[in-house]
Amino acid sequence: MYSEKVMEHFRCPQNVGSMEDADGEGTVGDPNCGDSLTIYVKVQAGIITRISFLVFGCTASIATSSMITVLAKGKSLDEAIKITEQDVIDCLDGLPENKQHCSNLGVSALRKAIYNYLEKRDISNPQIGNEFSSKSYFTVKTIRV
Repeated sequence: MYSEKVMEHFRCPQNVGSMEDADGEGTVGDPNCGDSLTIYVKVQAGIITRISFLVFGCTASIATSSMITVLAKGKSLDEAIKITEQDVIDCLDGLPENKQHCSNLGVSALRKAIYNYLEKRDISNPQIGNEFSSKSYFTVKTIRV
């Protein structure tokens, strides 16, 4: 069902944990499956020097969260914002079709973290745009049973 690369990132995820001194933070959730992800970034001279995440979710959510941090670390903000869901899926050697939505969480949380960083510093970057502003895009819905 899952590739060896997915299982590797599930069993030994990279860059796990919160970051108290984060320059940017992005949280997304999928109310349909209950997954929730927060990505934290530390930026120096426009480069993501540190990145970490906290996730609540399935095998695919953990693996895609780990992979998005691996892909973004060391990249410029302009490069990181261009990472796509398909990039994450390809680097994990594929995901089952019914789990591909999990890659959306990682990409969306990363973009929100970058926009949060830019907004905190009142930085406008026309190359990045603002369609993933940290003030909009995804919300996490809590349902009590």
